[in-house]
Amino acid sequence: METVANNEAALPPSGKKKGLVERIKGVNRIFALTVVVPTAIAILYFGVIASDIYVSESRFVVRSPQRQSQTSVVGALLQGTGFSRAQDDTYPVIDYIQSRDALKELNRGDYIVDAYGNHGDFLSHFSRHLDGSFESLWKYYGKHIVSVDLDSTSAITTLQVRAYTASDAAKINETLLEMSERLINRMNERAAVDTVQFAQQQVDLAAAKAKDAAAALASYRNSYTVFDPEKQSALQLQQVTSLQTQMFAAQTQLIQLQSISPQNPQIPVLKTSIATLEKQIQEATGGVTGGANSLSNKAAAYARLQLDSQFADKQLASTMAALENARAEAQRKQLYLERLVQPNTPDVAIEPKRLKGIFEVFALGMIAWGVLSLLLAGVREHHD
Repeated sequence: METVANNEAALPPSGKKKGLVERIKGVNRIFALTVVVPTAIAILYFGVIASDIYVSESRFVVRSPQRQSQTSVVGALLQGTGFSRAQDDTYPVIDYIQSRDALKELNRGDYIVDAYGNHGDFLSHFSRHLDGSFESLWKYYGKHIVSVDLDSTSAITTLQVRAYTASDAAKINETLLEMSERLINRMNERAAVDTVQFAQQQVDLAAAKAKDAAAALASYRNSYTVFDPEKQSALQLQQVTSLQTQMFAAQTQLIQLQSISPQNPQIPVLKTSIATLEKQIQEATGGVTGGANSLSNKAAAYARLQLDSQFADKQLASTMAALENARAEAQRKQLYLERLVQPNTPDVAIEPKRLKGIFEVFALGMIAWGVLSLLLAGVREHHD
């Protein structure tokens, strides 16, 4: 009886040992699924299956002519002619390189489809049989073929092209740079044409205003028989002064004759002459400062028309100078795409990073195994 009791008492420990073995087997199974199997697949893929990828790199910068701020000759000589960065104009170039239009031009004759669909392993190549649409090709283009990076500090743009052959990578990189240069030239041409057209329109408007102002001034002169009220007023005032001088002389002579010989026959003549001079002075003065037809009344309207004509002439001269400057600016480029590093033809495939890929898969598997092991241990302890 004691032996049976002892055997029954010994059963729980053997059950615990059996449960521990099962746990170890369970842990090994999880480790195999999360670490061993993915790492083995990664070794197989990166070591045997993955195709070599060649990377062609080029660097460029978009610049614009630097305008001189020095006005003196010495300052201009000291400053010289330079180029300023046009970082804001680099973004359109980058966007164009990554656009569907660029891919469409590159894929003439199905060049991109053949280069990336007929080469490469089953995971990295462009699978035209699964989805051969242009949209799918554009997504593949942005994800696997072209990468563009702009350094905001130096404004230098790095263009990288990945291909399964070195010649394809270099050819696509060179073609993209040529397409970008053509884009810059189109932007320069469009800006020049728009600037000259706008300046020409301003000249036409200013010329029309100048003609209208001159016609209005000429019509006023013809309607009111006046050429220049100020000059005409000055002439009439000089005439009034001369008449007043003659009248004063006649009055003085009349007084003298009346005091010396009151019966002198020249006295009536002098009185008639004085009356005539007074009448002429009144008429001349009235022509200058009289009623509605006086020169003083005409001077205000004439001055306004003359001011409008002078302002229109100055505006016309200013717009013509701006037009000449616009034409001069149109003859030189406003933007430049300067190549700092020419597209290279790689002699060694630097991608994929085989050891790095294997290590990343192993590291992710270890993390997954650790997390799952902790979760399973917590669940089992909760059930116990």
